[in-house]
Amino acid sequence: MITYRGIRGATSVEANDAGAIITATRELLEHIVAANNLAVEDVVSVIFTATPDLNAAYPARAAREMGWVHVPLLCMQEMNVEGSLPSCIRVLVLWNTDRPPTQIRHVYLGRARALRPDLVECEYG
Repeated sequence: MITYRGIRGATSVEANDAGAIITATRELLEHIVAANNLAVEDVVSVIFTATPDLNAAYPARAAREMGWVHVPLLCMQEMNVEGSLPSCIRVLVLWNTDRPPTQIRHVYLGRARALRPDLVECEYG
């Protein structure tokens, strides 16, 4: 049965620079696509968050540049929690799939691997 499920992911960015934000987000999305054999036409929507120190570009721009032109995309600012990981982009990809939750591959790259060490796989590091 087809239902929609979420794929989580996050990455870190080295500078508050449009190019760095777009590059890091593109890399994250490419890993999510590869890890889940994701077809863009099955994506329901994508929510991006960025920490308050990243404001040089919208992370969704990377998805648009990858051809995700018919996917609803939303960028939001991550909560500013004291002691949290700075310069971090998070993503929630909602997609139509028949896979059970145990077969979904979440992707954490760079310093964001510390957010969910239980989900990090060495092949994405």
